[in-house]
Amino acid sequence: MTTKPDHTESSSTGYALSRIALILATIVLIVWALPRTTRQQYHYDVDKPWMYGSFIAQFDFPIYKTDETIKAEQDSLISQFEPYFSYDTEVEKRHINKFLYDFQNGIPGLSSDYINVIIDRLHRLYQSGIMSPVQYERIARDSTNMVRIINGKEATSLQINCLYSTKTAYTQLFTDEKLAPHRAILQKCNLTEYIAPNVLYDKERSEAEKADLLSSIPLASGMVLSGQKIIDRGEIVDEYTYRVLNSFDREMQRRSQSSHEIATTVLGQILYVGIFIMLFTIYLFLFRKDYFESTRSILMLYGMITVFPIIVSIMMGHTILSVYIVPFAIVPILTRVFMDSRTAFITHAIMIMLCAAAVKYQYEFIIVQLTSGLVAIYSLRELSNRAQLFKTAVLITLASVAVYMSLQLMQDNDIFVFDHTMYTHLIVNGVLLLFAYPLMYLIEKTFGFVSDVALIELSNTSKDVLRRLSELAPGTFQHSIMVGNLAAEIANRIGAKALLVRTGAFYHDIGKMQNPAFFTENQKGVNPLNNMDRQQAAQVVISHVTEGLKLADRNNLPAIIKDFIATHHGKGKTKYFYISYANEHPNEEIDEKPFTYPGPNPFTREQAILMMADSVEAAARSLPEYTEESISQLVSRIIDGQMAEGYFTECPITFYDISQAKQVLTERLMSIYHTRVSYPTLNRPADAPSAEEAPRKIGEEPRKRSEKHKKN
Repeated sequence: MTTKPDHTESSSTGYALSRIALILATIVLIVWALPRTTRQQYHYDVDKPWMYGSFIAQFDFPIYKTDETIKAEQDSLISQFEPYFSYDTEVEKRHINKFLYDFQNGIPGLSSDYINVIIDRLHRLYQSGIMSPVQYERIARDSTNMVRIINGKEATSLQINCLYSTKTAYTQLFTDEKLAPHRAILQKCNLTEYIAPNVLYDKERSEAEKADLLSSIPLASGMVLSGQKIIDRGEIVDEYTYRVLNSFDREMQRRSQSSHEIATTVLGQILYVGIFIMLFTIYLFLFRKDYFESTRSILMLYGMITVFPIIVSIMMGHTILSVYIVPFAIVPILTRVFMDSRTAFITHAIMIMLCAAAVKYQYEFIIVQLTSGLVAIYSLRELSNRAQLFKTAVLITLASVAVYMSLQLMQDNDIFVFDHTMYTHLIVNGVLLLFAYPLMYLIEKTFGFVSDVALIELSNTSKDVLRRLSELAPGTFQHSIMVGNLAAEIANRIGAKALLVRTGAFYHDIGKMQNPAFFTENQKGVNPLNNMDRQQAAQVVISHVTEGLKLADRNNLPAIIKDFIATHHGKGKTKYFYISYANEHPNEEIDEKPFTYPGPNPFTREQAILMMADSVEAAARSLPEYTEESISQLVSRIIDGQMAEGYFTECPITFYDISQAKQVLTERLMSIYHTRVSYPTLNRPADAPSAEEAPRKIGEEPRKRSEKHKKN
């Protein structure tokens, strides 16, 4: 009993274009993020068996050395490298001239001949070469102790001990036989000011020579020829074979940089991603059209299957973190909580297949992640408390560990050899799954969904709106509780959302708090509506819907709860006042609008259930007697009348569902309004005391016995 919502031509076009744009955007974003590599992706490790078929080289490629080997060879060459230095002749001239200028009048205490002696000794030091102390000490610590001195176009190797540092040059001055006796006088001359490095480090030449030297190291140590067998299934991967396989990967990566191969890779990725996105879209269109037509639902679903492949692609391309720490099971958890199990599995499976296009070890990744998704769905039939999510994270971790261990046992056949790093990653994954709870709250606020946890919190009768309802309108509160229990049992019977309809029932009449005395269940013998005009009285009754919606807005109740308030009477009439008015004005054309609820009619199964339960429970209070026949007739009359008036034509409820609802309501009302057993009348003699006299006579017997005892 469903009807397709009406769309104008323009709105239908906009709807279709928005869905097409979302699908294309999803494909483009995922393909853009996927790594551009054409290399075959194998999983292999040293001392592990080769799990694939015979591997034959498709082309010639070099066997590259390992990074450790190349580093060792580089270190060996660097240890023999001689840095380049050049003479700066201007340094000697500048400092000798400065000395002559400072001591043009001679050195106090020494003859004028010592000026020439000191100049000669400084000249000898500069001719040998003077370096800065830091560079001198660094080279002296090197294993070669050699430098290359550039003199013109030639470079000559020289031992470091043939040169001086500024410190050793100053010391050398005072070892001279002519200057040594006058050390005390010469120290006052601050001769260090005239000693400066003239052998300077040639950084450009040294770096260029070092680069040439390192580039001479061959990166490969052999060749593999096209058609050569590298390894066969079951053979153990040794160090050499590992290096050959790794060289093949590097060569494939190098070859994939050509524009033709990149274009081919991108085309393949577009086809791959497009196929899975279209399969997902077809599923939604055929089996979950309500999700496909809901903007918030489709944005959430396509968002999740887009975000995780992008995260995996980034991790594979730019970080050393394992993708196994990513909590992929958050997708089925959130989808199960806000939607249903089948959609949760399809969404998770599609997302994992898209992520597999970016990971290196696809077989293990798909098996482990599909298992974790299934466990997440099985363990979250209903999320009613925080502890349940913790248990789900533990179960997912245990299942992932067990599946990965089984794969290792099948591959290695050794129970004592395990890859402990992977188990650490899976445990971290389980911890990160706990972030599903705050994400749940974020999604509720972003997309307007309501989780089971939120419904449980809303149905707490001791808080906020429901507490005030119990205080201001206790009769309405009890009616809402009864309706909630009846509606929940119907929902359980037909497979609808029991928690949702129960919570909606608790709030459906909150508008009656504004004027509780105008509603029968809160009255104590006096009905103020009897003294009012029929139209005015009808408006007072109808106002509990509009006032309820206003109250729901003020208390930030979710939209899904407000829908129950708006639809529990649909577009029905306040029949009592409408019929009374019609009878009082037989010749008048009656305007039905003042007697009609604003609606809309129910558009979900849960809303239809609430309408049936609410109407039947209210009417059952007025039955003169409660028998199975009277209750069954009441239930059938009310629900059949609602069907005849078309209240359920806009919601996906079936005739079978309605028949089950009738049965549940009849059974429950029979148990609630059960008739008491009539007690039999006691047949007694004429002189026996009546029921009223019995307590008095029974009380007299002890008193008589007491008086007799006193006489004795």
